[in-house]
Amino acid sequence: MKKIQGIKLDGEEVVVLKGGVSREREISLRSGAAVGSALRRLGAKVEEVDVKRVPLELGGRPFLVFNMLHGTYGEDGGVQTDLEALGLRYTGEGVEGSRIAFDKRLTKRRFEEYGIKTPRWELLNDPNQKPKMEYPYVLKAPRQGSSVGVHIVRNDRELLLALKDCFSYDNEIIVEEYIKGKELTVGILGDEALPVVEIQPKGEFYDYHHKYTKGGSDYFVPARISASEVKRVQEISLLANKALGLSVYGRVDVLLRGEEVYVLEVNTIPGMTETSLLPKAAAAVGISFDELCLRIAELSFRKYL
Repeated sequence: MKKIQGIKLDGEEVVVLKGGVSREREISLRSGAAVGSALRRLGAKVEEVDVKRVPLELGGRPFLVFNMLHGTYGEDGGVQTDLEALGLRYTGEGVEGSRIAFDKRLTKRRFEEYGIKTPRWELLNDPNQKPKMEYPYVLKAPRQGSSVGVHIVRNDRELLLALKDCFSYDNEIIVEEYIKGKELTVGILGDEALPVVEIQPKGEFYDYHHKYTKGGSDYFVPARISASEVKRVQEISLLANKALGLSVYGRVDVLLRGEEVYVLEVNTIPGMTETSLLPKAAAAVGISFDELCLRIAELSFRKYL
């Protein structure tokens, strides 16, 4: 990995935002607590703020705000807008990049513009409307994370249940071609890709339960794919990141079926829990959890140079 021009957090005041108002609140609390502990080990004066309402209100002028709010408000440009209005430096992507990456509709359109393969898709804006695709397919709420509001649908009964759930999150949902392949994810730090992680959920797909329950999935780092496939997956993941205008850090989720690489989405504030994938990938190249947090801070500072 390239050496980043360092910043010193020793003695600096850093606010860690955690919790939040999304369905991912519990995971955010865990991520925030882990990051807060790491920053203290790095010598920072850390205040962990449990965000329970919006807009955000913060007192004082910390050296840095470390954003660990997953999902709505934290990743969609909301908290970024509020932090910029307060004139505070923060980790992660800016307002526009966050907004585009969080909305799967905007993400897919960008992928198509850049020639990045993504599963075929269509939009539904009526809960009584039936998708044009043939079963099986995937229904997704377009502005949720951690597989919240994601369903594999194989028949009419499953469709009714999935429609009810997905439309409880949004007034327009995505119908996506179901692709059976290796589930892979690639951590991104700046303009470099970390080792590819292979995910093998102990269930049908990598849903919320299998993501955040210990033992719910098996992980292979590096992934059990050929060197040429690793290179291709990393290159496509970097291109996907660039297509969305992202430059700080994140995690790109892909499916590998045969020789085809399908990009699903890019997570701009990936989890930082004991089961999270970005820390696993970083550890595979000798980057400790504490160093990973420092690198995220350093990469984020490039926005202010």
